[in-house]
Amino acid sequence: MSPIVTVRQDTFDAAQTEQSVLCMEVSKDHFRFSYLDSQKRIAWLEDFAFPSLLTERSLADNLPAIFQDHAVLPAGPWQQVLVSVNSPAFTLIPKPLFRKEYASSYMTLMRGSALPPHEYAHFFEQPNENFVSVFNVEHRLANYLAGVYPLQNLTFVHQTTALITASAAVDRHLISTQNLLLYFEDEFATVILRSNRELRFCNRFGFKNPLDLTYYLLYVIEELRLEPYSVNVLLYGEITPFADTYLQLAEFMPHMVFGQTPAGIRFDGDNFDDLPEHRYLSLYGLSLLTA
Repeated sequence: MSPIVTVRQDTFDAAQTEQSVLCMEVSKDHFRFSYLDSQKRIAWLEDFAFPSLLTERSLADNLPAIFQDHAVLPAGPWQQVLVSVNSPAFTLIPKPLFRKEYASSYMTLMRGSALPPHEYAHFFEQPNENFVSVFNVEHRLANYLAGVYPLQNLTFVHQTTALITASAAVDRHLISTQNLLLYFEDEFATVILRSNRELRFCNRFGFKNPLDLTYYLLYVIEELRLEPYSVNVLLYGEITPFADTYLQLAEFMPHMVFGQTPAGIRFDGDNFDDLPEHRYLSLYGLSLLTA
């Protein structure tokens, strides 16, 4: 399987992986990864899109075709392997209320039903925030990656954890203290509000057309007691100035701009200059979680 995007330095030294970090994002639609060299610079980034016929398969089913004979992915051991799971089922629990033995119960309450047998509840304490992220992981995915990276520092997080981390890095360099960050995917948008440098709202919303999304965002803004014509909105992910979604939102949110690469993200070489700064925020946020 060939990537739709590849940006990298000229060479990869497999002997240097013990000082490097591998970051991966897995979803039913795509697989993305980057690796950070010993100086914590992104030295390689690839993006794979799965054909629609494969999107109903287990996340683990699509990975062997990518990993086989790949120059980077089967290498190791790594200093750290971070895996972001892009799934619709997640919840954020305040730290004082969180009990790890209730992780499955939190997911059941959020979903309205118990997790299926092929999934389990996983949790991750959000750095520098007062909550714990609880989300579902497929057993087969976890087992496959544990087999590829045996006895290594393998950490699973939810995609929203990476986005929240990235939003904090973006927010602290903005003049505005009320910043609404929108991260777009195919028929999904993650909405994050940071107020006075603190996380105030995070949710993921599925939509079929721009009107649905606009209605939802205006509702959220009203509930948060903000003004749509004054709130500072930053756009990330799969969106362009020519998209219908952008044109619709611009009618109600005039202070809307495309976001920049978060502070703390560095690249190895100028090959990465052509990447749109707003495109890979979730992957960049994962890089910021490195130990």
